[in-house]
Amino acid sequence: MSRVYGMTDARPEGWTRREDGHVGRSREHSARAEHQHAAYGREAYGDPYDDPYAGDQLAGRGNAGGGQYGGAPPMRRRRRRWPRVVGGLVVVLLVVMVGGYFYLDSRLKRESVLEDYPGRIGDTPGTNWLIVGSDSREGLSKADQKRLRTGFAGGRRTDSMMLLHYGSGGTSLISLPRDSYLPIQGHGSNKLNAAFAFGGPKLLVRTVEKATGVHIDHYAEIGFNGFVGVVDAVGGVDICVKDDIKDPKAGLDLKAGCQTLDGGQALGYVRTRKFARADLERVEHQRQFFGALMKKSTSPGTMLNPFRSVPLAMNATSNFLVDDGDHLHNLVRMMWAMKGVSGGDGVTTTVPIGGSGSSPSAGSYITWDRAKASKMFEALQQDQKLPADVITK
Repeated sequence: MSRVYGMTDARPEGWTRREDGHVGRSREHSARAEHQHAAYGREAYGDPYDDPYAGDQLAGRGNAGGGQYGGAPPMRRRRRRWPRVVGGLVVVLLVVMVGGYFYLDSRLKRESVLEDYPGRIGDTPGTNWLIVGSDSREGLSKADQKRLRTGFAGGRRTDSMMLLHYGSGGTSLISLPRDSYLPIQGHGSNKLNAAFAFGGPKLLVRTVEKATGVHIDHYAEIGFNGFVGVVDAVGGVDICVKDDIKDPKAGLDLKAGCQTLDGGQALGYVRTRKFARADLERVEHQRQFFGALMKKSTSPGTMLNPFRSVPLAMNATSNFLVDDGDHLHNLVRMMWAMKGVSGGDGVTTTVPIGGSGSSPSAGSYITWDRAKASKMFEALQQDQKLPADVITK
């Protein structure tokens, strides 16, 4: 009996032994032998009987008894999948947000309003918005017009005009009464709202820029239907009414006190002129209401509630008309500025009034206090805080 490396022919199969002068080995466990050679750095040669799982034997997984070195076989380590899941959700969320932004931005109505013209005032510091509430009945059915007491007139006219300014000098929201008597290019002097009737938003912007010396950067307009839709989308707006208001023409019957106004009531509230000071008191109510509306629209209760935020976004974007250079982020910035004003972080006032008059072409009108109005608009032109003596209490 011959020996090779101390091993005999009597050993179990798989052990190396000498046969007829040659060294041979059993093929049954050849994989183990190959890996023994490989473990010492020798190259393993291809073997048609090679065990594809032989590598596991070196890791202690050779047999049910615990492998070459004994002991329990180790568990395979599973890869953690949650980072991939979280990463996928983040990507999906970003796609939805970006896609949603561009979708809503595309819903905005646009019109070329802020065009250059000979002699136009150059850009002034800060940001200036001309915000217009029109009496357009577009989108209202005959039944809606009857219910809201809007009348059945066609076209659109200005029902309210406000100049919003924000910058390093603070935020100001200034009402421009529609009965203000001002020069209108190509039409002599007339009421401010006549500029809109004569030449639409373009002529209105030009008239305001000429009268104030302030460069208008952005334009936003909303009609009756859009106004009602936005108010209803946020679930109504809380307003404190000083005195009882009953105005059949505006479909309004409110008691004094704090209450929540729905879209129809809100529309009547900002339209009624059932006051001793008529249009001057109405513009105060308009500023009060628009500030409260923006505060409600940007509140966590609205923004984080999909049953409020989604209808608000859909109504606002489909009913606001802006300049063709304006986008959704501009509109959102405007809303935040108005929210700040309503929260006491700015000034709300009316352009200083000097007197009143009438003419055959314009009827009854009001005039601005030239000295105080000039002082007010000079502060805006330089992005400075409004002087206290030009603020109407």
